Amino acid sequence: MALSLRFGTVTAVSQRLVELIRCEVDGVPCIAYPRQTGPVEVGDIVLVNTQARDLELGSGGFDLLYANLTRGLGLPAADGAHVMALPYGVAQSAARCVEESGALAGSLGGMPVVCCGLHSQVAPAAAAIGRGRRVAFVQIAGGALPVALSDTVRALKSRRLLDTAVAVAPCHDGDVQAVTLPGALAWARQDGFDAVVCGVGPGIVGTGSEYGHGGLALAAAVNATVALGGRAIVTVRFSDGDPRDRHRGVSHHTRSALRFCVGDYEIAWPAMLGEPSLGRPVTEVDVDGWAEACAGLPLAHMGRGPAEDPGFFAAAFAAGRLASRYLD
Repeated sequence: MALSLRFGTVTAVSQRLVELIRCEVDGVPCIAYPRQTGPVEVGDIVLVNTQARDLELGSGGFDLLYANLTRGLGLPAADGAHVMALPYGVAQSAARCVEESGALAGSLGGMPVVCCGLHSQVAPAAAAIGRGRRVAFVQIAGGALPVALSDTVRALKSRRLLDTAVAVAPCHDGDVQAVTLPGALAWARQDGFDAVVCGVGPGIVGTGSEYGHGGLALAAAVNATVALGGRAIVTVRFSDGDPRDRHRGVSHHTRSALRFCVGDYEIAWPAMLGEPSLGRPVTEVDVDGWAEACAGLPLAHMGRGPAEDPGFFAAAFAAGRLASRYLD
């Protein structure tokens, strides 16, 4: 499991945010996380990780800035931080965690938690919960680890559909950091959030097998929510446009994740799609107006949008709308 690193020079900067910089290194697209690597300027000498692009992975169309040798050496740790993110890995760094910040809620008290197995479900789910509610996104492992990579999270914040993004280790670089998923959920309840959308980051891990995919994170979200006394709502991965048999209709990702879900949870299902063949009860949800509610949000799943795969986005919207019922 070797790293693929190369030296290069920053030749352009196209986007500069507090949490993410899009640049080019020797003309090749590259992403930098300045809260980890420090600022980036044209002309900087850098070390980049090229492996995902070298392997021509679906999410690997760019390099990752590994270290800035011009202005990124000797950076101090965050004030008061001592819990290591990515501990004992080559990119470990210290972060303050919500579990250290004070008392955490002993129960979620029925707070709804929308549990997603794909990052592309987050936007329609949050749109369905709607404005006027304080909603946290809790990111868990199964896709990209840096929360800062997500353009979806930024768009939802700008539309006031999300308030805060929580990174649960090994995820990192969120608005706040948590050591564990139960800690993140208990913090959200203690801090007065109305609901949580919980799921993986962009670029889900997948092997084509029943147990080798990031969608199993859905079960972890369900089980932690149930154990803490919250309302766990399963977001079904459904597609009427996916060319792969294992993902057409109800995806095998959802089916395998449900095998590991225990306790009292609900499976949200859009009434427009008819009865699913899941072998377990679902809660049908009227999703009329879902497309209008999601207009202007970054909706894309495996290169398909609402026109090519409407059932996918309607199913995610159903989970958020079910959560909103418990907030009315």
